[in-house]
Amino acid sequence: MIAQENLTQEDVIGHMDAKRRIFEQLPLLGERRALAYAVALLLPAIAWWIRWKLDAAFPPGFPYLTFFPAVIISSFLFGRGPGTLSAIVCGLLAWYFFIPPANSFDLAPRTLVALGFYAGVVAVDIGLVDAMQRANRRSSRLAAEQRQLAERTELLFSELQHRVSNNIQMVGAMLSLQQRQVVDPIARMVLSDASTKLQLIGRIQRQLYATTGEQVPLDIFLRDLMADLFATDTKPGIIHRIEAVSGLRLSPDAAIPLALIMAEGVANAMEHGFADREVGQLIVTLTRQDDVIALCVIDDGAGLPPGFDLQGSNSLGLKLVRSLAKQMGAQLSVENGPSTGTILRLSLPDGKGRRP
Repeated sequence: MIAQENLTQEDVIGHMDAKRRIFEQLPLLGERRALAYAVALLLPAIAWWIRWKLDAAFPPGFPYLTFFPAVIISSFLFGRGPGTLSAIVCGLLAWYFFIPPANSFDLAPRTLVALGFYAGVVAVDIGLVDAMQRANRRSSRLAAEQRQLAERTELLFSELQHRVSNNIQMVGAMLSLQQRQVVDPIARMVLSDASTKLQLIGRIQRQLYATTGEQVPLDIFLRDLMADLFATDTKPGIIHRIEAVSGLRLSPDAAIPLALIMAEGVANAMEHGFADREVGQLIVTLTRQDDVIALCVIDDGAGLPPGFDLQGSNSLGLKLVRSLAKQMGAQLSVENGPSTGTILRLSLPDGKGRRP
């Protein structure tokens, strides 16, 4: 039922767009005005023929009955000039053939009143149609300008995102180059970790927003990030997947730290949990329940070493994870799985990370 309703809405929108495109093309024959005027002359002839054939069926006093539609159609389809020509011809035909005395251009007072009435009505009709078409043309120009502005804004935003991401990754690359000149092993490790984190932040920044400027839902964002993290995977036997609630969005202040925590959890699983294994399974889940958003990185690897203490760990990656969780106001835990492996769990109160 929902799919049918959506399809119906799409059909309605499609019909509205088609009608809008048709109205944008009016008046017709803009570059072939001679043909437009010729058709505008043909319509009064058709109106005269219909009026002549149905004359016996009409009561007296309706000489313009079939001519008004001809004037409106001419104005609507071909513009003010052809509509005016059609109005003049229709008035002459009605005057000569259907206003008593017939077959003459008599200027009796009653005839002048009828002609004046006709002239006033067709002038209003032509004026209204012309005003409508002018407004429609202005609306079309504004819509085209808005589309161009939207396309330019989208292009500029995309370019900005790429530049920011590239600049961040360039800093990471420079740190990586600097690392090669450092002899001290601890300093080399620190520079290597910093380079890796900066390049990761650059990738996250690039993937966080769509080209339209709209923030990407977390399920798509994390799935793309997971694919990026495993793009150069040297252990194809490690099966990985994302199980995330769809449509969930967080503010960038929460989404970026959450992505970094996920990436760190994946990196730790690959580096420690599967250090001596070529096969295994790694699952990232993102759920929302009871006003809590929960991220879990679950692996079936070697598990935590004996005596592991998250708060007392000196690992730079875990220090970063603890700092990010504290910044988000979230609860962080790392524990052994029920049978094997490790579970990194981040629990974020819904109100602290959701977009307003």
